[in-house]
Amino acid sequence: RLSCIRNNVWLACCGVVSAGLAVLSSLGLMLFCGVPFVITVISAPFLILGVGVDDMFIMIASWEQSSRKKDKSDVKSRLAETYAEAALSVTITTLTDVLAFVIGIWTAFPSVRSFCLYTGTAFVFCYIYTLTFFGAIIVLNHKREQGNRHWLTCMPVGVDKGQAEKSCLYNACCIGSCSRESSQPESEHPMSIFFKKHYGPFFTKKWVKVLVVLLYGAYLAVSIYGCIQIREGINLRNLASDDSYVIPYYDDDDRYFSAYGPRVMVVITESVDYWNETVRLGIENCTENLE
Repeated sequence: RLSCIRNNVWLACCGVVSAGLAVLSSLGLMLFCGVPFVITVISAPFLILGVGVDDMFIMIASWEQSSRKKDKSDVKSRLAETYAEAALSVTITTLTDVLAFVIGIWTAFPSVRSFCLYTGTAFVFCYIYTLTFFGAIIVLNHKREQGNRHWLTCMPVGVDKGQAEKSCLYNACCIGSCSRESSQPESEHPMSIFFKKHYGPFFTKKWVKVLVVLLYGAYLAVSIYGCIQIREGINLRNLASDDSYVIPYYDDDDRYFSAYGPRVMVVITESVDYWNETVRLGIENCTENLE
């Protein structure tokens, strides 16, 4: 927002901090419990950041909507209205994400199991911090707005008698702007108007509902077919780059040697005197017997 009071940059930053706290809490708890840390866990913060920022936007949107239903000065009622609107959506999102990663814990791959444990726990912490830490930040930001304080420096915004004698930077950060114009209250956000007056009514039409159900049915059928056809495992040639020498090797190995089954290897676990001819003959005899 262009308003020096209504600008919510710090609120957005605290939403990102909330997701970061969830990641740190998950890492600390899992490491304390002795869960192995694998390299794939490094990608978990990006998943948590996406969900955390999404929850942050839901909370802020519900808070803005509550200002039109409740008295703006009644913080408790507005916060209750915000949680009534946003908590259900945030809870469903968290439950589905956690369930997906809990299912992954039963995999046979230890690295995937560790990744699912770290990420699933981070989603739980993200949910807790969103409903506690970020909710408190919203209230503090509301009090800042009620006190007409600047978004950056939290200085009271008003017309200073010596404003003309001050620098433009001081006036912008401590007074509100370089001019003497006061901040005007904002109207409803254009995106909210679009979804309320155009997008919502369009999807409530009968033929659109039928079309959505048919599309979802087709999507569900394709998903079930894909789940039936999927095979567990990994082709090692897909792990190499396209110009790697490994790819022709695996292609030739599959083409010419796949019919021979798995390789059988002999491992000698004791200290052997290879310089002794008798020992070498014994190893050769052992190999011939296995062949």
